[in-house]
Amino acid sequence: MKKGKVHKQEKKLNPQERQQEIIKLLKNKSEVRFSELSKIFRVTEMTVRRDIEKLEEKKLLYRTVGGAILSPIKQLDLRDRMKLMMDEKIHIGKVAASLIKPNEAIFIDSGTTTIQISRQLKYKEITVITNAPKIALELQELRIPTILLGGQLEGSTLSVVGPIAETNLKDMKFHRAFIAASGVSSNNGLSNANYFELQIKKLVIERSQEVNVVIDSSKFESDSLVSFAKFDKIDRIITDRPLPQKLLNTCEKYNVEIIIASESNVYS
Repeated sequence: MKKGKVHKQEKKLNPQERQQEIIKLLKNKSEVRFSELSKIFRVTEMTVRRDIEKLEEKKLLYRTVGGAILSPIKQLDLRDRMKLMMDEKIHIGKVAASLIKPNEAIFIDSGTTTIQISRQLKYKEITVITNAPKIALELQELRIPTILLGGQLEGSTLSVVGPIAETNLKDMKFHRAFIAASGVSSNNGLSNANYFELQIKKLVIERSQEVNVVIDSSKFESDSLVSFAKFDKIDRIITDRPLPQKLLNTCEKYNVEIIIASESNVYS
């Protein structure tokens, strides 16, 4: 299929056939758009969205704003990951931000979901500590007191890591921490695709009165490069969909609270 031309489908396909064709298209190009697929398969964009959601549930692709990509999340840079599951991340961010109270010291981890928390903060009478320069800059625009950890800038995630950042953390304590993860599984707990962020996450968890994990449903029962926390180290998971039963059972065993963030239950 030549780039820039819309391939016309000769006959209408059933959902399973359409989904197989979507995967074939993605193997030939880096991204497909809902509008393009609607024309190819002669169905509505809503039908295409349902097909994409089914394929995403099978972890065969990842949704972007207006389309889908085949590449695994761990191979994408920060700019591309920002596009994935955008609505879900916004809802998660709103719910997470609603938990924060005035005069608290909170840690906001680097990540594409955690940045949505910084955009939803209601109170200026808090202190935010972060290892994400992008989050720190946004909080400065909101005039919220912010401490940015010093250290080495990790290029793929734009997070601050290394011995200097770890030393900064050793004298700090937090009322709440909001931690990102690349995967969560019933067998191995929380994991991350970037090895260099591992020690920062562990130190923050140790020094926080309450640990909140913000993670979208595409990462359920998924193990990434390195594990950094078991379920007994966290208090709450904020996500966009109900957990698979085995993962839910594990959370219940360790008294981990689950909050499902959606447009209908985002706190006002």
